[in-house]
Amino acid sequence: MPPATTGTPRTPPGQGTPTSASGRWRTAALVLGGLSALLLGLVASSWPPLLSLDSSLARSAHRRAVRDEGLTHTCRVLSDWVWDPWTFRLLAALLVVWLLARGARGLAVRIAVVCVVSAVLQQLLKAAVGRPRPVWRDPVDSAHFAAYPSGHALTATVVSGLLWWVLRGYGAPRPVLWAVGAVLVVSVVGVGLTRVWLGVHWPSDVVGGWLLGALLAVLGTRVRRGAGAS
Repeated sequence: MPPATTGTPRTPPGQGTPTSASGRWRTAALVLGGLSALLLGLVASSWPPLLSLDSSLARSAHRRAVRDEGLTHTCRVLSDWVWDPWTFRLLAALLVVWLLARGARGLAVRIAVVCVVSAVLQQLLKAAVGRPRPVWRDPVDSAHFAAYPSGHALTATVVSGLLWWVLRGYGAPRPVLWAVGAVLVVSVVGVGLTRVWLGVHWPSDVVGGWLLGALLAVLGTRVRRGAGAS
């Protein structure tokens, strides 16, 4: 990919963008923040309709997971290795190194900070909410810590969003953007579905992870003018 003239993204969001574009980013942040807060409140207050829906969907997925051992094994491989949070954190680390090599120190630091904040935030929320994970007589997988939010879903979402934004800002060809975007979307959606299929998360845990990850990615891409410079 050819470097930009200044060694920083050519047109990253928030640097010289039109007012309408800035408004869309602000609206996205407000919507994602509002939905995240709403879902957090419903989960923390154990809202009965949400618990009932979670339980129904989780039981249905678990019954199928027990019957379809082949698909369940595939989901375990994808969830525990391909789409594991540490896989995405490694991807983020490689992105940071790549940016540092191009002289975009400020942007590299910003992305590193967002990823660290996402990891700390998910653990704080898990401890604060303390939501138990699903418990089954015949589990097909296991997981540690509290359930809400899904760390897999949150990490995949924030790293994928930041990666795609950087590639777009550095002028990646459109076919590359479409291909990478498709892989990232499949990964984000797929990791959430596998966590429910494996019976280690309630559906709303995954939705909460998606919302928080998207919010952090949106906030992380609001780089001030010159923030990508060394």
